[in-house]
Amino acid sequence: MSVLSESVSDVVVIGGGHNALVCAAYLAEAGLSVTVLEGREVIGGNTITEELTLPGWLHDSCSSAHVVIQSNPLIREDELGLISRYGLKYILTDPATVIPLEGGDAILIHSDLEATVREFARWSATDADALRSMLSDWSSGLSYAHAHFSAGLPLPDDEASQRYEALRSGTAWDFIMTTFEHPVIRQTMMWMAFATLQSPLHAGTGALPSAMMAGRIAFGWTTPVGGSGALPQALAAHIVAHGGQVLTSSWVDSLLIEDGKCVGARTKEGRTFRARRAVATASHLKELPKLLGFSSPMVDKAASRWRPGLSAFAVHFALRADVRYRTPSGPLHAVAGGLGTPEGLRRQVEAALDGELETTDPWLLMVSSTVVDPNRAPGGVFKFLTVAPELINGAPWAEADAETYALRLLGIAREHLDGLDPDDILAMRIESPTSLAAHNLSNIAGSCHGGEFVLDDGSVTRGWRDYRTDIPGLYLTGSTSHPGGSVTGRPGRNTARVILDDLGIGAATVMSTP
Repeated sequence: MSVLSESVSDVVVIGGGHNALVCAAYLAEAGLSVTVLEGREVIGGNTITEELTLPGWLHDSCSSAHVVIQSNPLIREDELGLISRYGLKYILTDPATVIPLEGGDAILIHSDLEATVREFARWSATDADALRSMLSDWSSGLSYAHAHFSAGLPLPDDEASQRYEALRSGTAWDFIMTTFEHPVIRQTMMWMAFATLQSPLHAGTGALPSAMMAGRIAFGWTTPVGGSGALPQALAAHIVAHGGQVLTSSWVDSLLIEDGKCVGARTKEGRTFRARRAVATASHLKELPKLLGFSSPMVDKAASRWRPGLSAFAVHFALRADVRYRTPSGPLHAVAGGLGTPEGLRRQVEAALDGELETTDPWLLMVSSTVVDPNRAPGGVFKFLTVAPELINGAPWAEADAETYALRLLGIAREHLDGLDPDDILAMRIESPTSLAAHNLSNIAGSCHGGEFVLDDGSVTRGWRDYRTDIPGLYLTGSTSHPGGSVTGRPGRNTARVILDDLGIGAATVMSTP
């Protein structure tokens, strides 16, 4: 699409990841003219589907599950019509996840509470009751408080919010170890709680076991038809239908500041995009000071407090056919599976932060999207995801190091799955923290979940809590904004709410509940 050297709209949104697009779509729904500027040649950020291995094999480069976003009113209430009008389709799977165990057994997490309770009861009737009690507590007010927290809103002044805050402020590790007793159940719960790649040893993760398990039981391993990139494509269709424009290959290298106010952006090609009313940026907060070109106390503080947290390591496979999990009832196809004990995860997290690898018992997510979405490839699309140190042996990852670790993970998976023999693998693409950072410049240090911030009191939070900056007209969104990474749509919706309220339009014109 050709544009004039200078373009004017009500709002300029910098970035084409799913949160930036969510923000832009809500603003467009409210009647504002919107221009989205994406630096890469394709929209989606880490919510993207690409041919990573062979032609015709559509892989989700980073995100694959769209579970958490199901509770966002964006999807739950279909506030923007992405499902009813713009072609977004989701498959709610059962089982949600398979956790293979030693000896050929496995525990299944179903998209059904009673079925999952029965699975837990195979190992511990006490833990089965604890699961039911945990989810009852979650649905009796904790989830409502959690929705307010995720929306960046004050929690209701009630007893449930007090219980939620007490739960959230603890650690996932302590919650699981004091709530459940059987090693298999603890393994299952710990694996689930780590699905957003937050250390279970960190304070502030205490609500994750309840939230993640409740989501899997409600929605399974929610899979977008056509791949993770279907979400940004539907959002872009909405924006264009409402008179906006979504421009790719438009890398912003500076913000326009006039009389102390942000009034637009300029791309490295010299194109100028002016904003009459606001600018929202999903630029990584670590990099935002470079776009400003001058000191902003708030932005500088946020940038100085950011750190990558846990970096990701991924392996994408093109297989002849989908893998099969070994279970007592026979081979099983499933979209998602997980390996790793709590003890192994603890070692892995501590090792990663020390620049070392866990090679015996790592946490491992395995995804087979073609089990429920076979049109993505003529065979099986399969992925490993785990965490690894940013640097290996004190240096960026070499291809040989990445291949060695990928083959180690492959050997561990083969102990529990069929369909991963050499003849089954048609192609393989390995993404170390180093190559992840090169593939998408927002994945600084291989952190594809937005990293984390160390606050004044020493606590750690996933996303920066302020959507407004100290520069009038400039707002923050994206994976480095609260509540952080993963496919939630929350940073985008939250920023749009703040902008609409500041402009006097009111978020209630396009949004229902938190």
